[in-house]
Amino acid sequence: MAISLDLAGRVVLVTGGQRGVGLGITTQFVAAGATVVTCGRSDVEIPVAGTHHRICDVRSASEVSALIDGVVAEFGRLDVLVNNAGGAPYAMAADASVNFHDKIMQLNLNSPLMLMQAANAVMQQQAEGGAIVNISSVSASRPSPGTAAYGAAKAGIDSLTTSLAVEWGPKVRVNSITVGLVATEQSDLHYGGESGIAAISATIPAGRLALPSEVGNVALFLASDLASYVSGAHVECHGGGEPPVFLHVVQKELS
Repeated sequence: MAISLDLAGRVVLVTGGQRGVGLGITTQFVAAGATVVTCGRSDVEIPVAGTHHRICDVRSASEVSALIDGVVAEFGRLDVLVNNAGGAPYAMAADASVNFHDKIMQLNLNSPLMLMQAANAVMQQQAEGGAIVNISSVSASRPSPGTAAYGAAKAGIDSLTTSLAVEWGPKVRVNSITVGLVATEQSDLHYGGESGIAAISATIPAGRLALPSEVGNVALFLASDLASYVSGAHVECHGGGEPPVFLHVVQKELS
């Protein structure tokens, strides 16, 4: 389905926007005519056409400040921030070190907050204000064994979303997207190859994993004027969610 939103003249920053879910988000904003800046801890050999990539460790306050200042200096404004960068390796909570948990929380909770603070300071001074879109996860609201700290961080992101929508309105709208399972270039590593992906897809009401561009469509909507009265919301993009485990057990027993 074609999406025709015009964001020409808008300046958008997508963290982690050159791969995975971030790539899907970036491509949708580029297609809508926005000026898109992406950032990551390293350079990329071939940036997405139409984007401007910057090196930034989002865990560093000084680098975040320099990033936002640089975007405004070069493009004159910042209209949209998409907090996408994040993630966590698999590790059971009882075995992971305090330092490991600190790093997960820093990347997935503290860093987005720093970026939001810096972006808000710019947006509050603009006549049109701005919009912030946080990429959250189904892990925020259901058990997340093996990535417990990540789930806790995403729950924190959802809490920040509702709180900052109140603190920073009416100039700045803040929303989050609750993302489910997504097909990316690393799907095989996460979901166990084609057979694993097929088995998992069968448990999702939509019958498949999401495409990164579909998450991008939701981000595009939340950043656009179509969502001008949407703030403090958690928009679910998970294909219907995860049916209760007992249903699978019952169905198996009855079959």
